[in-house]
Amino acid sequence: MASEIRMLMSTEIGKVAFSCDEQGLSSLFIQQTIGGKPPFEVHSVSKMGTFVIAELEQYFSSAKSFSAIPLSPKGTDFQKSVWAELSKIPLGETRTYGQIAKSLNSSPRAVGNACRRNPVQIIIPCHRVISANGIGGYVGEMAGKQLDIKRWLLKHEGVTV
Repeated sequence: MASEIRMLMSTEIGKVAFSCDEQGLSSLFIQQTIGGKPPFEVHSVSKMGTFVIAELEQYFSSAKSFSAIPLSPKGTDFQKSVWAELSKIPLGETRTYGQIAKSLNSSPRAVGNACRRNPVQIIIPCHRVISANGIGGYVGEMAGKQLDIKRWLLKHEGVTV
């Protein structure tokens, strides 16, 4: 079994923390610092970690798509089906919770709950899912810093909401 590597990098939207092994990326979160100190620091660098950093740098410099990063997120079968649908949303486009729900024969609320539990933020683009009446939420929040991050990501990708 490959060992997991945890890494942290600074971006325009704050610290981005991720975990991977040589098989793929298992988590990526926009981190908040706790008492001015990040939740974890880089322990070591792996081939996959170096690749993920390069992909993230390209995304933040030019809104590039992430199709080449192998993913290994953990979740329920339903969550994985939602995340697979989200991964089909092209860069620069959005879908509503209702549209995703209809494609999965589910409900918008269930889709929103799966989005909230997305373990690979940005790369599995839950930020591209909006409500029928506006921007919707992000990471379970309906206002504040997280929604500002969602707006930034969408604007960076050329979407006006």
